[in-house]
Amino acid sequence: MSDQNPRFVSRLTRNTLALILAGGRGSRLKHLTKWRSKPAVPFGGKFRIIDFPLSNCINSGIRQICVLTQYKAHSLILHVQRGWGFLRGEFGEYVELLPAQQRIENNWYEGTADAVYQNLDILRSHNPDYVLILAGDHIYKMDYGAMIAEHVESGADLTVGCIEVDLETAKAFGVMAVDAESRILEFQEKPEHPKPMPGRDSTALASMGIYVFNTKFLYEQLIKDADTAGSSRDFGKDIIPKVIKEYRIRAYPFRDVESGEQGYWRDVGTIDSFWASNLELTGVTPPLNLYDHTWPIWTYQEQLPPAKFVFDDEERRGMAVDSLVSGGCVISGSQVKNSLLFSNVRINSFTEVEKSVILPDVNIGRNCRIRNAVIDRGCEIPEGTIIGEDPVADAERFYVSEGGVVLVTPDMLGQVLRYVR
Repeated sequence: MSDQNPRFVSRLTRNTLALILAGGRGSRLKHLTKWRSKPAVPFGGKFRIIDFPLSNCINSGIRQICVLTQYKAHSLILHVQRGWGFLRGEFGEYVELLPAQQRIENNWYEGTADAVYQNLDILRSHNPDYVLILAGDHIYKMDYGAMIAEHVESGADLTVGCIEVDLETAKAFGVMAVDAESRILEFQEKPEHPKPMPGRDSTALASMGIYVFNTKFLYEQLIKDADTAGSSRDFGKDIIPKVIKEYRIRAYPFRDVESGEQGYWRDVGTIDSFWASNLELTGVTPPLNLYDHTWPIWTYQEQLPPAKFVFDDEERRGMAVDSLVSGGCVISGSQVKNSLLFSNVRINSFTEVEKSVILPDVNIGRNCRIRNAVIDRGCEIPEGTIIGEDPVADAERFYVSEGGVVLVTPDMLGQVLRYVR
């Protein structure tokens, strides 16, 4: 098949413009998105969520990328400017930031389709053959080149990336029904009663928020939708349901290249899923391999010294077990178990940290016990603090999730924000 021909795929990716929708508010992440947008939330010890779709683009050979921002985008913009400026404009490579500018209408982005529509003049100036639209707030590794190749070979007008999820999870996604040739027959956005797959009573086919459009078709549908009274200006709610009967709209199942099984994909949209997805990485063989040199995750990072573990007394031993510890951390006479520490975390003597995610620039005082927690960037945890043992006491000071994870931010501690979020 021609999709196995590297030259064929490289021509397609070279003529594809990627649009990463990164304006999400991320309200289900509670206080983690009080000062930053969801795509700017740190993940995996040294990355931010936006790094995953950006890295997928680069690794797939797509080097014409626009990032559409809106909600509390300052830290996201800084991160992209600092970490993604290595592409060469002389070769037609770029990562452009497109903040909400009211370029066409006198309002901010109303939905995903409206975000693209309001930048139509910029899209036309780039003149791509295909447009790849991506959500900027999911964790996964995916070769978009294979999806674009299949889109072109099938003669589709639009191809939608999809995964299989349980029916409860499907309520938060676009759910589709397909025929034997993967043509989409039905599409419902966030249905209260998701339709299961044939022969799979507990599983539904859900949209990943990844779309490949033929450029002319995309322009036509965006303009038609903008002229439609009552439209919410959203791909999942409005455009896709309206085009599936008249045009060739296909589903693209996301599969792991080596195993053929469904690929790793996480929507870290709640405190519980954020905590669990981070701690997954501390396992012996985690489902997401960050050590894969053939598919690196790129990011901006400070130049920091190695992590340091000091003191080796019986009751005062600096150690970490089944954990990820990033550069600049100092584990001083304290114990860390099943946890993930971002950069510049200091944990002082006689403290125990277990099953916790500690974001950058946190200082934890002596004689603390912290379990099942997410500690936000810049927190100064006072000496003797106990978190994660008494849900009632925790709820009086912090946010406690449905799954019992305790979120701690500087605001909750009465501390001044010292860092760009």
